[in-house]
This record gives sequence, C-alpha cells and structure tokens, in this order.
Amino acid sequence: MSTLDEEERREYYRIADMIALQIKHLSVPEAASKDVLLDDSPLFNLLSELHLSEFEAQHLLRQISEKDRNLAAFLKVQNKRLDLLSQVMARGLLSEVGAPQPVIISEGGIDFQHATPLAPGAHLAVKLVLMPQALGLLLRARVTHCDPKGDGFDVGTEFESMTDAQRQLLARYILQKQAQERRLAREQSDAQHP
Repeated sequence: MSTLDEEERREYYRIADMIALQIKHLSVPEAASKDVLLDDSPLFNLLSELHLSEFEAQHLLRQISEKDRNLAAFLKVQNKRLDLLSQVMARGLLSEVGAPQPVIISEGGIDFQHATPLAPGAHLAVKLVLMPQALGLLLRARVTHCDPKGDGFDVGTEFESMTDAQRQLLARYILQKQAQERRLAREQSDAQHP
C-alpha cells in the first residue's frame, strides 16, 4: 500500500469529537508493563468491563440468533437495558473525569489541548469516556508531539499495547460517530433542498 493510501485511510478513521478525557503520567515500570491498566475508580473499571464483556459476547449473540430468534430478541432487549445502565454510570463519571473537551481521535491515537507541556516520548494513561455510547476506556499512550497553542499546548499521542477488544471498541465508536455525522449532514442537505 502506498504512503498516500495509508494517509487517506488514517484520515478516514480520524474524527473530531467532544469527549471527557483525563491523563496521568506513567512511571517507568508502569510504562514498561504490558498489563491492562486499571483505574483508581471502581465505577470506571466496571464501566470498562461492562463494554468489554458486551463486545466479547457479540459473536455468541449472532450464533444464538441463527438458532433461536425469540431468545436472541430477548437477549437484545437485555443488552439494551445494560446499555442504558452504562449510560447512567458514565454520566456519573463525567464529574470525576471532567467536562467533555474537543479532541481529534483515531484508532491510533488522540490529539488534545493541555494546560502544561508534555515531553515527547512521555508515557501516559489516557482515560476516555465516550458519549453517548458511555464507553469507558483506559489506554496507554506515548506523546508524539507537544506544540504551544494559545494558552496551552497541542498534544499528540499514539496508543500503545491496546488489546484487540479495546481497538475494536474504539473503531466501532469512530465508525458510529462518522455514520451519525453523515446522517446529520444528509438531513440538513435534504432540509435545505426539499
């Protein structure tokens, strides 16, 4: 694949969004470890586990759906109830994590504004609460750049050591946001040109 194709693909999976974000520097041993990060907040860890377990159960639900439509319909209703509960949990976390802020996010990393400079190469724990899906992720990241901008700094990071489930949950979130943006743009276009 050519560099131009890679750049276009990277742009396709990158979105501007408003998310609750909290960062913490990782110590040298924490940065060297490949273990999944855990947060100090039990509520955040529960929210993360809830989404990871839901992701892991998706293929089972598809198999059940092929064999028993009634059971599959019931399980989908239960899944919807869990989604609503996770949204309640996520709203409670927003006060802990912070107000949503503008970011550029992709499967590979996140760019955000920060009040103080972060050294390129520094390792971070990046806590994300993505709404309205109420997705909580705690990811490892490495600072790729930090440039002065306005009153703060424009920080770019690259995610490291993501699990397959984390990567796929983030990719699904990005694709859903892109589909929502296209739908809104189409509705606005239809309203302007009846």
